[in-house]
Amino acid sequence: MLLSVIVAGCAAPTAPSEAPATRAAPPVTATTPPPTGTPAPTSTPVRTPPELPASYQTALLNPRDTPHAYLGDTCRYLRDKWDPANAVPGTVVMTVMFHSVTMDDQVTSDNQISFDQFNELMEGLKANGFEAVNTAQMADFLEHNARIPPRSVLLVADDRHRAEYFDILFRPYYEKLGWPVVNAWISTPISTAQLWQENADLENEGWVDHQAHGVIHNRPAGPDSTDEYVLGELQGSVDAFLEHFGKRPIAYIWPGGGFTPRSVELARQTGYRLGFTVNPRGPVMFNWVPQADASDAMRPSYIAEGPAADPLLTLPRYWDTDAATHIGSVAQIGDEAAAYAAQNKATELEYYDTLCAPTYGPLPVE
Repeated sequence: MLLSVIVAGCAAPTAPSEAPATRAAPPVTATTPPPTGTPAPTSTPVRTPPELPASYQTALLNPRDTPHAYLGDTCRYLRDKWDPANAVPGTVVMTVMFHSVTMDDQVTSDNQISFDQFNELMEGLKANGFEAVNTAQMADFLEHNARIPPRSVLLVADDRHRAEYFDILFRPYYEKLGWPVVNAWISTPISTAQLWQENADLENEGWVDHQAHGVIHNRPAGPDSTDEYVLGELQGSVDAFLEHFGKRPIAYIWPGGGFTPRSVELARQTGYRLGFTVNPRGPVMFNWVPQADASDAMRPSYIAEGPAADPLLTLPRYWDTDAATHIGSVAQIGDEAAAYAAQNKATELEYYDTLCAPTYGPLPVE
């Protein structure tokens, strides 16, 4: 081997020969490209929303009167509840029905109160921080949690009173505190032109808020009521209001407290936003209305609202005869509900951020 290497090294150079023939390249086959060093993308982890807390409960009401929600959209409910521009959690409304106030101390029936008792009730509301609202404010609050005073009261005077009644009883509180009052107006055709005009003048002043209380009125809606009769009461009130007051009523105060699931359905179809019973079950809050699902032998006159399945059209009202004794418990319910909401705020906000924000958008910032 060594000899052959030396001989080759000593040989004289020769002219270059033709370039060797190019060898054909091997056929190209598809191959997986080598890794580039960039990791493959991974999917975004799915967030698990927390379990929402139960609705606020209270021992301050009859145990048969339980809170009923009416909003089926949880995301909308939470957005309205925690929007800083809306009513604060725990905002409570106490509706009081005034049936008959005597101008002296001569109380002759169970559904009357004296002039002094009336003023004691009104002063008790004021002393406990309540402020009066009108029907539209209450409807906006219940439907969308629109801002109203944290302790609100809706004052409802039943049964087509004359202007003098409101001037003596309620005007002083309007002039002193700005408190409106609802006139549950019976649209009977036998009302005189003067009576209509008196009340139209009050309506135009802006502090007496007329709402529907039927036409015939003294035949409450019941199981035997025909659709024709019920619609006559509902639509008849609308027609009379448009003619005499220039507005459409948004609340129906059920005459005699009588209603049925069918009459509630017809009231909704007629365009009413709220309806009021004579059942003093408690105050109301946003998406929280105390109602009963069955008749109660201890309170046979209370019609169960649950079967109607429309809490906003079967709202409770306190009677003026004992409303003063409930002011403290209503205020306490509002305070307890506010504390319960604060306790669960972080959980509800996390739920909203996880499930609702992608569709409804983030909650407004305070």
